[in-house]
Amino acid sequence: MIILFDLDGTLIDSTPAILESFHEAYKAFNTPVPSDEEIKKLIGLPLDIMFEKLGIPSDEKWDYVNAYKKHYRPISKQKTTLLPFAKEAIIEASKIADLGIVTTKTARYSEELIDHFGVLKYFKVLIGREDVQNPKPHPEPILKALNILGYRLDKKAYMIGDTCLDSISAKEAGIIPIAVHSGYGDKIDLHNCTDIVLENALEAVKYLSKL
Repeated sequence: MIILFDLDGTLIDSTPAILESFHEAYKAFNTPVPSDEEIKKLIGLPLDIMFEKLGIPSDEKWDYVNAYKKHYRPISKQKTTLLPFAKEAIIEASKIADLGIVTTKTARYSEELIDHFGVLKYFKVLIGREDVQNPKPHPEPILKALNILGYRLDKKAYMIGDTCLDSISAKEAGIIPIAVHSGYGDKIDLHNCTDIVLENALEAVKYLSKL
C-alpha cells in the first residue's frame, strides 16, 4: 500500500507563519493587505496563484512570492505545529504502507519542517512546488510521487488531504482520495468532491488499516 499525505491542514498547522508572511510581503510593496479570511480560503494553492487570486498582477507576483519566502523561512519552525494526532497518524501509517508527502509548499522548506518535528524518516518521497510544472489539482505531483515509490496497478494507493485540490489531483492520478476536516477545506465542498471524509489524518489511517 502507498499513502500520500498533503502537508498544510493535514499534518501541520502553519497558519500563523503563512498569514504573517503574507502581511509582510504586502507591506514590502506598500500594498493594502487582504483580510486573513481571504488568505486562508486560498491556502493549499501555490503561492504564485494565491497572490494572483488576491489581486497581484501576474508580472509582479514573483516579487511578492520572494518577499513572502524571505520572511517565512526564519519563522516557519517557530510558528508551525504538528496537528493533533498527526505524529501518531504518520507512525501508524508507516506500519502498513510506503509513505510520501505531496504539497504545494516548497519542498526544501517542507523537508526542514518535517525533520524539525522528527518525522522525516518515515517518508520515502516528498514532492513540492518546485518539483513539478503543474501543481495540484493537476495529477502531476501525485503521479511523480507514485513513480518514485514504484507504484503498480496491483498496489493500492491513497491520498489524504484537507482540500478538494487533493481529492481532484488523486482522482485524476487514478488513486483514492480521503478528505479530512482538520484543515482549510470547506466541509460541504469536501463531501462534494470525495466519498470518504474523516476528522483527521489519524482517523484516515485507522480507516485504511481496516481495509
